[in-house]
Amino acid sequence: MKQTQLFLLLAVLVAGGLWLYATYFGTPRPPHRRPAGATSPGNRRVEKSDADWSQILTAAQYRVMRERGTEWPNSSPLNHEHRPGTFACAGCRNPLFASTAKFESGTGWPSFFAPILSNAVYTEPDGNRSEVRCAVCDAHLGHVFPDGPDPTGLRYCMNGVALTFIPAAR
Repeated sequence: MKQTQLFLLLAVLVAGGLWLYATYFGTPRPPHRRPAGATSPGNRRVEKSDADWSQILTAAQYRVMRERGTEWPNSSPLNHEHRPGTFACAGCRNPLFASTAKFESGTGWPSFFAPILSNAVYTEPDGNRSEVRCAVCDAHLGHVFPDGPDPTGLRYCMNGVALTFIPAAR
């Protein structure tokens, strides 16, 4: 009996470890293609080679923003950022979310109910979710879900490593 229980426990641990590895460290997805018609504020664009991005971004930022990874929940100090200001793309400094749109979702990632401008980000299908990308540099930022608060009912669940916080001028 004890051998069966030990085997089941080991099987569950191995399966969980494989799932975690595939989720957080698995093979990157195919290269991204910007959708036709996507615009950015002022039609600003930042395009760099993978080698250039790898020189500019930290390893964690590169994995999330260029390889469409996900940071660990509750790992970002931006979860606890409550000062007035703007959350911008860590790659190109495109202003993305106002601090007034931030809310505590309890998910472990910084969450917002709306971007600063409708074309600051764009979305595209990602399985049963909608991926959110920076409209200026095409960086993967996170996902948007239809379970947010009023007034939009949306929850932009962002990777904190893909954002930088710019405090409001005093």
